[in-house]
Amino acid sequence: MAKRDYYEVLGVSKGAAADEIKKGYRTKAKELHPDRNTGNPDAEGQFKEANEAYEVLKDADKKAAYDRYGHAAFEGGMGGGGRPGAGFGGGQGDFSSAFSDVFDDLFGDFMGQRGGQGGGRRAARGADLRYNLRISLEDAFGGLQKSINVPTSVGCTSCNGSGAEGGVEPTTCPTCSGMGKVRAQQGFFTVERTCPTCSGLGQIIKNPCNNCRGAGRVEKERSLSVNIPAGVETGTRIRLAGEGEAGMRGGPSGDLYIFIEVDEHDLFERDGSNLFCRVPVSLTAAALGGSIEVPTIDGGRGRVQIQSGSQSGRQMRLRGKGMPPLRGGGTGDMIIELAVETPVNLTSRQKELLREFEELSENNNPEGSTFFSSVKSFWDSMKG
Repeated sequence: MAKRDYYEVLGVSKGAAADEIKKGYRTKAKELHPDRNTGNPDAEGQFKEANEAYEVLKDADKKAAYDRYGHAAFEGGMGGGGRPGAGFGGGQGDFSSAFSDVFDDLFGDFMGQRGGQGGGRRAARGADLRYNLRISLEDAFGGLQKSINVPTSVGCTSCNGSGAEGGVEPTTCPTCSGMGKVRAQQGFFTVERTCPTCSGLGQIIKNPCNNCRGAGRVEKERSLSVNIPAGVETGTRIRLAGEGEAGMRGGPSGDLYIFIEVDEHDLFERDGSNLFCRVPVSLTAAALGGSIEVPTIDGGRGRVQIQSGSQSGRQMRLRGKGMPPLRGGGTGDMIIELAVETPVNLTSRQKELLREFEELSENNNPEGSTFFSSVKSFWDSMKG
């Protein structure tokens, strides 16, 4: 079977630069790795083919010979520059050599470090913290500055966060040379593991700090001032960068997340930026109409006009009397729903007037006289 063109195998154009060739190999290695293609019997062969292509094209001399003679450069006795002689050792190459060139690029994110470059691993970042804060609806409307106490870990002052007694800098781990991981060759594959000596930190402490026991941080309750903006609602999250737990041995601190929970209000119900309010009105006010005053969330009062003949459940709107926007948009409205109250503890005279009123209003009842006549006939038949 004729071999495919090496550039075609890696998905790059002829004459591609070294970085482009390496990028093409990385893409193919990820795509064709046998561990990711357990159900594809052809993946292993294609993976080896990509490795063979990269082994040739990554080497400047081999690449030059391939560009000139193609696959024939590595067959028989063709040597460097196309002269018969020692040759390049064949196009099969060393599988582990080619694959190790991009091992860190492929799997470095899972190992906690990219590329194996730049010395030891960064000190571990501190954990993020969560704080639940309950506020009133009035506070959510106006916003507030709130002081909170947060139990957390802070940098040890005795060792300046280094974890070593007297603030002495930790020494490089001799086992992993500061990398925080050790590498072992197993057949075709290179396997990396967390260094057992330094637990992946890349450094060791010979004389741990007595105050923090080598951790570089201690438990402490911190007092913080938090700005709660107007318009927050239940579920709003506020991030305070760097206010979480201190990192191990001088590592960066995590973040603190404030989760807001707004208490239920006795009068108002919230729906997004709008406020809903149920207001009781007397029977006469609902029948005759007029104006009433209603409380607003800002502590003031608003006046609304009631039309004559209003029924329970009728809604009216006060523009701009709702909640302020948290992220753009206009202020919400206050929606008022009327609840017509039935009078109780009536005197004899009041009852007499209501009976007279009932007789006079049969023909203009909003529900229709036919219905009420039918109801009256029903009850009269039951009494009989």
